[in-house]
Amino acid sequence: MKKLVHALVLTGLVGVPTFAMAEEPASPHTLSGNITLTSDYVFRGVSQTQGGPAIQGGFDYAHASGFYVGTWASNVAWVKEGGFKDDSSMEIDLYGGYRGTAGDFGYDVGVIGYFYPGDKVAGMPSPNTTEVYLGASWKFLSAKYSHVVSKNFIGWVNPVTLEESKNSGYIELNANYDLGGGWGVLGHVGMQKVKDYETATGGDADYTDWKIGVSKDIGFGVVSLAYTDTNADEVCCYTIAGEEVADGRVFVSFSKTF
Repeated sequence: MKKLVHALVLTGLVGVPTFAMAEEPASPHTLSGNITLTSDYVFRGVSQTQGGPAIQGGFDYAHASGFYVGTWASNVAWVKEGGFKDDSSMEIDLYGGYRGTAGDFGYDVGVIGYFYPGDKVAGMPSPNTTEVYLGASWKFLSAKYSHVVSKNFIGWVNPVTLEESKNSGYIELNANYDLGGGWGVLGHVGMQKVKDYETATGGDADYTDWKIGVSKDIGFGVVSLAYTDTNADEVCCYTIAGEEVADGRVFVSFSKTF
């Protein structure tokens, strides 16, 4: 974390031909950045890059009061391949909120927007999505609920009734345990509910996803290896341009914060 403001105070003592340097006060502002290289961009168990690699990165600003804002971006493929937008190959996230702690317990409340630049295909819904979220943590465990407040969730519209998917929701449980020596293990399970989506044959788009993995801090960054899968093959609609985007897969990533 890099300080935005640095203060240097020099105090002169009368009659003494020396200077005393005061201790630098802590800044209430912090700015950090991150970059990731990954063999597959998997979000809630679904590949966003049609199984291909991604380069990702972002910046975060936080105030000592608990308020924060940030932005993050990655290349994606599903928006163009799914026919939502022409010339679309990027996801840009904007978010902000408030977080705090009480002993070993933490809490986080905020809003996030997922935006996909490009020319919208006529007759197709916009994939742009806005969610509000509420999270809680205890030691190495965390839980989070995200609720869609935009018109649709990543472009989902009921093909029979044309109902919108506003009020879709995702709940997740996560564990990140430090083994020592730079090693860590992670676990995740989540449940995605797509509001008011049902096909003519009665299928829906709701599914559960899970992930297990291991990470190693190698000094100049963190390498992670993970396996993720879903039960989406039991429901509908998770094949894009012939690619099964919600099936089981292994991916490896390298992340660096600065």
